[in-house]
Amino acid sequence: MTSRRDWLLQQMGITQYQLRRPRALQGEIAVRLTPGTKLIIVADIAPGLHEPLVRDVLHALGLQPAQVMALTPDQLQMLPESLDCAGWLIGIDGPHPFSAVALHSASLNELSSSGAAKRALWQQMCNHDSDLFPHP
Repeated sequence: MTSRRDWLLQQMGITQYQLRRPRALQGEIAVRLTPGTKLIIVADIAPGLHEPLVRDVLHALGLQPAQVMALTPDQLQMLPESLDCAGWLIGIDGPHPFSAVALHSASLNELSSSGAAKRALWQQMCNHDSDLFPHP
């Protein structure tokens, strides 16, 4: 159902634009990719970088917390449409903007209690070791 205003604008040949990210204008703070970011962690509730499991994964990847950003899916949408750094999607399915490596894992609760989930994450890390692990 279109309003009279929309109908009149259409009759006059005036194109109306739709915002792709309307929440950006509703007072939400824009998210910027910090220089030196090598990994973006995406989860419904952004995990702390000092949680033991996250800290272990970062250590295995040879990354410092300063090289990592933890975001929610809504915050991820505010970043550029194509990201050159790696991503770790924790309990998130669907499209992502990572042009480099994107690791997918179960939620942190399931990951910390399930050996199979940890093995699946480690297998992904090994499959992309040339992209993820620092080599001298």
